[in-house]
Amino acid sequence: MNRSMVKQIVLATDFSECAGKAQDYAAFLTRTYEADLSVIHVPESPLWYGSNAATILYLEQAQKEGERRLADTAQQLRQEGLTSVEVRQVVGIPSEQIKKAAQDIAADVVVVGMRGRTDLETILLGSTADRVIRDAPCPVLVVPATTVAPSIRHVMTALDFSSPSLDAVEYAIQVANHFGARMTLVHVLEPMYYDAEPGLQSMEAKWVHWRAQLEQLAGLIGSFGLTAETVIRGGVPADSILDCAREQECDLIVMGTHGRRGWSRLRLGSVAEAVIRQAPCPVLTVKSPKFEPGHRRVVPQSVD
Repeated sequence: MNRSMVKQIVLATDFSECAGKAQDYAAFLTRTYEADLSVIHVPESPLWYGSNAATILYLEQAQKEGERRLADTAQQLRQEGLTSVEVRQVVGIPSEQIKKAAQDIAADVVVVGMRGRTDLETILLGSTADRVIRDAPCPVLVVPATTVAPSIRHVMTALDFSSPSLDAVEYAIQVANHFGARMTLVHVLEPMYYDAEPGLQSMEAKWVHWRAQLEQLAGLIGSFGLTAETVIRGGVPADSILDCAREQECDLIVMGTHGRRGWSRLRLGSVAEAVIRQAPCPVLTVKSPKFEPGHRRVVPQSVD
C-alpha cells in the first residue's frame, strides 16, 4: 500500500490510558504513510444534570482541560517527528462528532481506543466505538489497552466469503504489502449452519469446499509476493477467531463489518463485537475501503 491509500488519519481521544495506546498507533501509521493527522476530543455534556449551572460549569471545566490536554498532545506528537498535526475539540455526542471530523477531511482511517475513562464497557462499545465503526465513512482501527509497541508484521483476516469480507481481505493485502507482513486467512464453519449451505450435502464436503476457496485466495495473495497461511475451523466464529489470533500471535485482525450466514449479525452485535472486546491486538474494521488510484484488485468481489 503506498502513501496515496492513506493520506488522512483521525485519532479520537479522551486522554485515557487506552486512548494513549491508540495515539501511539495513530502516530505509527501517520509516520509510516507520511499522512496528515487530525486529533479530536469530544467533551460529553452530562445530560443527567440537565441544563443548569452545574452543567455549564462542568462543560467549561471540561473544555479548558480538553484544550490543555490537546495542546500537550500536539506538542508531544510534533516532538516525535510528526509535522502535520491538527487538533480540535467539539462538544457534543462523540460518535457523531468523530464521524463529522472524518467526513470533513475525507479521512482514510479513524483510530479509537477500545475503552475510555470509564470501566463500563457499554459506555464505549455500546455507544461510541460501535457507532463510529457503523457510521464512519472509512475503515476504523480499534486499539485495545493491552497493546504494546505498534507493529504490523502478521495480519490475520477473518472472512465468511461475503462481499464485505472479501473487501476486507483486499484491504488487508494492501496493508500487509506496505508493512512487509505475512498473512493468515481464517474461515469458521458454525455447527448450526452446517446444513444451511445449498449444494453441499455434508460437513466434510463443506470443509473441502471452503478449504479450496481459502487456498485459492492464498494463491492469489502469493502471486502478489506475500506469504499467506490458511486456517479453517469449526465452532463459534468469535471464539475461533480469537483463539487463532492468539495462537498465531497476530499484530492486526482485519474484518469486514457485515457478513452472511452465521455472521449475518456482524454489525457489532455478535462476532465483531466479541472479537473487539477480547482481541489481543488491534482490530481494523473495514467498510467503504479506499484504494489508491489505478488500484488493480487481487481478490474477487464474490465467491460461490
